[in-house]
Amino acid sequence: AHTGVVFLAYKAIDEIETIIKNWTDQHAMVYDFIAEDGVAHSFWVLDDAEQIEQLTALYQQKVAATYIADGHHRSHAAAYAMQSMNGQATSDEHQYYLTCIFPDTQVYIMDYNRVVKDLNGLTAAALIEQVKQSFDITASAIAVKPQANHEFGMYVAGQWYQLKAKPGSFQAGSKIDALDVNILQNNLLGPILGVGDPRVDERVDFVGGIRGLNYLEQNVDKGRFAVAFSCFPVSMQQLFDVADSGNIMPPKSTWFEPKIRDGLVLHLIS
Repeated sequence: AHTGVVFLAYKAIDEIETIIKNWTDQHAMVYDFIAEDGVAHSFWVLDDAEQIEQLTALYQQKVAATYIADGHHRSHAAAYAMQSMNGQATSDEHQYYLTCIFPDTQVYIMDYNRVVKDLNGLTAAALIEQVKQSFDITASAIAVKPQANHEFGMYVAGQWYQLKAKPGSFQAGSKIDALDVNILQNNLLGPILGVGDPRVDERVDFVGGIRGLNYLEQNVDKGRFAVAFSCFPVSMQQLFDVADSGNIMPPKSTWFEPKIRDGLVLHLIS
């Protein structure tokens, strides 16, 4: 059975949003509760054949593409299950999997921050000097929450710094190279701190913005990590641009909130 959904996003279509809003305004919810993490989950069942037909036609005619926001591995797992069950299944349910689909106007992307376990043999002062090669750096008396693209916060040795990527440190016209996670990886994490492929390098970890900047500070202050970096959130338009250009987002570049709780909806495949 599928117990978790794949999170899809699309460019909002007013007619679709109107139909859904009218339905939810006029019908009772099936589920309505607040989970222990504070996220409210409200579900409606749309079971009117005419409305379903109208929505289906609108999605087919006006939604050119949907974009995987969260659940790439689940999609791959579902595809693998489909292939392995072909010719053996007693129904065609294995050819489908659970998704939730949201208009981009209702999707919230939070910052996805980085922490590194050591300074790659450098002192904090030496790290700062090397960082200056590609970034303008300013000490800050408060935690740094970036307010724009190409801005970062760095917390090391009990001190916050604001970093701004210098012109020429990345290809401004590239939809991939100009992503903040790549600017940080290509100019600092990789060449200075020696972090390799972030998907497998055990010296780096990733912290969703839902945890806050205090969490970054605490992990450095307690010695679990040597340095932390806060990032500016990726926009939905950036995600669309990367996908539409035939590329994929870098690993650990987006943190979507809120997420639908696993197990609320099940899909039996056999």
